[in-house]
Amino acid sequence: MMRAWWQAQSERDRRTLAVGAFAVALLLGWALVWHPLALRRDALEQEVASRRDDLATVERGTAQIAQQHRVGQRARGDRAGKSLLALADATAREAGLGEAIRHVEPAGARNVKVSFEGANFDALAQWMETLAGGYGVEATELSADRADGAGLVNARVTLQDAP
Repeated sequence: MMRAWWQAQSERDRRTLAVGAFAVALLLGWALVWHPLALRRDALEQEVASRRDDLATVERGTAQIAQQHRVGQRARGDRAGKSLLALADATAREAGLGEAIRHVEPAGARNVKVSFEGANFDALAQWMETLAGGYGVEATELSADRADGAGLVNARVTLQDAP
């Protein structure tokens, strides 16, 4: 039936229909195959660029962590054999917090709890920074309440030794 209809058309009409069918086939191929693939490729290129940025950020962070770990390990060796308990007490006194220290007690294999009353907050913060940067000791918990006097706090700090 289709063949009979096709044969019934003039040569000029058959050529026009063939060119039109070819053009429709090209448009359908572009719309259903090429264009979606091109869009997906662009999206994947953007995702790859984003992942490369993420990887660069992670690599920078890894380098910083490794550097801090080396500093902490080096500093840990500079403690002259002091335990975390002795280090916390000695450095707190050196930081001017000796009068405010109430308790220094072990809280596990690698932890020490230090309690202060009427401690200068700025000195306390600087002390914790010195422990972290110079000895690789982290303050894992801090609880502070306002005390009588400007800039004074009652604080409880849990310190954790570097692994």
